[in-house]
Amino acid sequence: MQWHPSLRPTGKPRYLEIAEAIRADIEAGVLSPGDRLPSQRSVAQTLGLDFTTVSRGYAQAAKSGYVESFVGRGTFVRALNEGSEDPDPRRAMAEDPMMNMPPEPDDPDLVARMEQGLKHVSANLVPLLRYQSTSGSLQDREAAAQWMLENGIPTSPGRLVVTPGAHSSVHAVLTHLSEPGLTVLCERVTYPGIRAIAAQLGLRLVGVDMDEHGILPDALAEAIREHWPAAVYLNPTLQNPLTFTMPAERRKQVARVLEQYGTPLVEDDACCFVASDAPAPISTLVPQLGWHIAGLSKCLGAGLRLAFTTIPENHPKEPFLQVLRAGSVMPSPLSIALVSRWIEDGTARMMLTAIRKGATERQAVADATLEGCNFRNQSQAFNIWLTLPPGISRAEIMGRMSNAQVGILPSDTFTVSEAKDEALRVCLGGPISLANLTDDLEALRDAVLHKGWVG
Repeated sequence: MQWHPSLRPTGKPRYLEIAEAIRADIEAGVLSPGDRLPSQRSVAQTLGLDFTTVSRGYAQAAKSGYVESFVGRGTFVRALNEGSEDPDPRRAMAEDPMMNMPPEPDDPDLVARMEQGLKHVSANLVPLLRYQSTSGSLQDREAAAQWMLENGIPTSPGRLVVTPGAHSSVHAVLTHLSEPGLTVLCERVTYPGIRAIAAQLGLRLVGVDMDEHGILPDALAEAIREHWPAAVYLNPTLQNPLTFTMPAERRKQVARVLEQYGTPLVEDDACCFVASDAPAPISTLVPQLGWHIAGLSKCLGAGLRLAFTTIPENHPKEPFLQVLRAGSVMPSPLSIALVSRWIEDGTARMMLTAIRKGATERQAVADATLEGCNFRNQSQAFNIWLTLPPGISRAEIMGRMSNAQVGILPSDTFTVSEAKDEALRVCLGGPISLANLTDDLEALRDAVLHKGWVG
């Protein structure tokens, strides 16, 4: 058929806009089940795009369930049966490639086990639609404590609060501990979410010097004496974006500084379950000062929007719950029930194993493909931190990689101090295949090393 896609300027990579155009025209009736799409080459010529971009767009549409392709026959609009278990194409395009996502599970047996968890939860669907506890039920907090213990972080259900994601937890903890105008200390290069939270709460964020092992204890002590902060925010395990894991001795040194000055710690331990060899959290070394936030986005899935937050010993829980209640009322009972089931029947452990394996495979691709580039990574991290050579700017590389499926963000997104490094965070996770990841990293290598530049 003579179909001409109309791409909406969404700011997403072009291949995603092509898949979105296919979905939109199916919903509008422009495309009907069984229609054969034009060849990828003809669409590329019509849109003025390269063939690879259109090919990725068609592949994404197939993955999302909009179309199916047959060798020698072409690509056809898929007929979805009402009431069947076919994927809803409107739900399949929601990923944000700029987020630091884990590799997605693709083992059919594992996916089937995950779906069994949903069937178990559906048996209690009606009561799970009710308002429930702000902190999660005792049953769910016991499952959370079981998961923490299985991963080497013992805690009690009484100190645990199930929250609507790590970001929500950090926001609630800082709201509880501080007031506008106060200072929060953090690493000089840090997770950008803390910048947004500090700005919203009217807090002054001050970056502290660091080395390849994390924040420097002497610099931290000096900053505490200078600013008397409301809290210190740290991301010590597979740190986002620099990928390092703070070693045990450095954690002890940081804990001693915090204890000396009585400074609360907000430990955003997003990857504490992913890193198989991470030392004990800093919070366990300062149990009366440390707020430990163990998000589930990196080890199970961001769409769950859940985190297991451990409050300090002897700290009253109710004032913190009041802040949570005001901001989010409660975590989703449906998500909590699903996660608890996955923990109890072993599915969560299988998911975590698959994510670790996928991350290691993708880091191996980066090691093999980015030869000659200056980057830092860890085998179980979901990203690399790429330092650009002299004469190459962040804007140049991002412009050349605008159609890539890998998510790339410039270093100023993560830098708190005035010094802006010419570096990029390159995400390796999410739905991208190993083949497409290799293609994108090869293009990135060529851009960084000037190979293939025109003019």
